[in-house]
Amino acid sequence: MSWLNSVRNALPFAAKPKTSPDNLWHSCKGCEQMVFSKEWEENAFVCPKCDHHDRIGPAARFEQVFDQGSWQSLPSPRVPEDPLKFRDSKRYLDRLKAARTDHQETDAFVNAFGRIGGNPAIVGVQDFAFMGGSMGLAVGEAFVRGVENAVREHVPYVVFTASGGARMQEGILSLMQMPRSTVAIDMLRDAGLPYIVVLTDPTSGGVMAAYAMLGDVQIAEPKATLAFTGRRVIESTIREKLPDDFQTSEYYLEHGLIDMVVHRHQLKDRLATVIGYLTTAKAA
Repeated sequence: MSWLNSVRNALPFAAKPKTSPDNLWHSCKGCEQMVFSKEWEENAFVCPKCDHHDRIGPAARFEQVFDQGSWQSLPSPRVPEDPLKFRDSKRYLDRLKAARTDHQETDAFVNAFGRIGGNPAIVGVQDFAFMGGSMGLAVGEAFVRGVENAVREHVPYVVFTASGGARMQEGILSLMQMPRSTVAIDMLRDAGLPYIVVLTDPTSGGVMAAYAMLGDVQIAEPKATLAFTGRRVIESTIREKLPDDFQTSEYYLEHGLIDMVVHRHQLKDRLATVIGYLTTAKAA
């Protein structure tokens, strides 16, 4: 603080400089324009200037997708927290504690039960803000519990993916969640229940190679980054320049890898339509 400001603040009759809350404005990651935070939030966390779909966590996603007042979070499973006693620049346990303090969640995957357009469903949401949405024991167990709840309630399972891949601090135990989730999805199919995946930005790595691409219906939000491995790795391997829109929702749709790209404003209605159709078809 400068000498002049120190003197001004000490004088009771001097006009104090006006301040504004730090969260009054939001800087869009798509167009880099400043957007009024209230307008951005009321627009479902979609930039009103460039239509960029920002990343959101479980609470906001549940509020957007479920019918108002119809949903409740399901308990998060307890798993061994540091099975490998891993440490890099910090202890793994310290990283977990910091993430839990920042995000008020036990780990990166949360389930809830509610209604979408009147249709009962279990919804699982992966939170990229929690350690990059990385898949470890807790995420794998939460996914399996979501499936078990869907089978018990005899309702569809809808999963919103957002992940950088496997959680390196859990090593092989993290990779084992890929076959576990695949077996769980077979449980849904044996029960005749729909499994619907909504791919959000970003979905990559082991999650992309597991439950993210095994849906009966594959939906994606616009311009989401969807990849198993990085663009530079692929280009250096095949020694070719990839298209600019490679590894985007639109590219996947054009090449038949997903079924539809749906704007966040229309997502709830589209899910309700898909669930209603699939459950009616199964009943028939």
